[in-house]
Amino acid sequence: MAGRGGGANRPNGAAAANKICQFKLVLLGESAVGKSSLVLRFVKGQFHEFQESTIGAAFLTQTVCLDDTTVKFEIWDTAGQERYHSLAPMYYRGAQAAIVVYDITNTDTFVRAKNWVKELQRQASPNIVIALAGNKADIANKRAVDLQEAQTYADDNSLLFMETSAKTAMNVNEIFMAIGKYHVGANLPPNTDAFWITKGPQVISVPCK
Repeated sequence: MAGRGGGANRPNGAAAANKICQFKLVLLGESAVGKSSLVLRFVKGQFHEFQESTIGAAFLTQTVCLDDTTVKFEIWDTAGQERYHSLAPMYYRGAQAAIVVYDITNTDTFVRAKNWVKELQRQASPNIVIALAGNKADIANKRAVDLQEAQTYADDNSLLFMETSAKTAMNVNEIFMAIGKYHVGANLPPNTDAFWITKGPQVISVPCK
């Protein structure tokens, strides 16, 4: 499917294909909610059933094309254990985006996610884009966090929101690409907020021109 952002005037030739957008993205959330699995799925297209806990933080990059812009994600995957909490500001400081992850089968992780959002709103860059990811949607039969409750919270706090599954890849690329599109300003409807990515699975076009 072709991209829909054809309204803007674009220069002809190689210059149009050489726009580069590079930004720092951090993942936050409790231990075992699947942060590392989401990153691994996005960066390498892989899923490991038994993922070792992150110690401190892990750094990965992924480069994608959004229409005529090359987007480089610099991803910091932070440890969820409480003993590493004091290190978190070192990773989200200067970040242009954050994905706060919770486990839809564990209400405690949703409460903790709300605390991370509050911390980001207080201490991170005022222009940071915050996404909320309800992970482990592949076991929704064990759901403990209501979808509408999470969506309402996201709407009230102007968060991007999706339920995801690192195991099945559901909405994994989509949530990263939604953040990428926000930053490059491509194909966004007017007055964009949490609503536009909460209406079911979407396939986001990423052709390289």
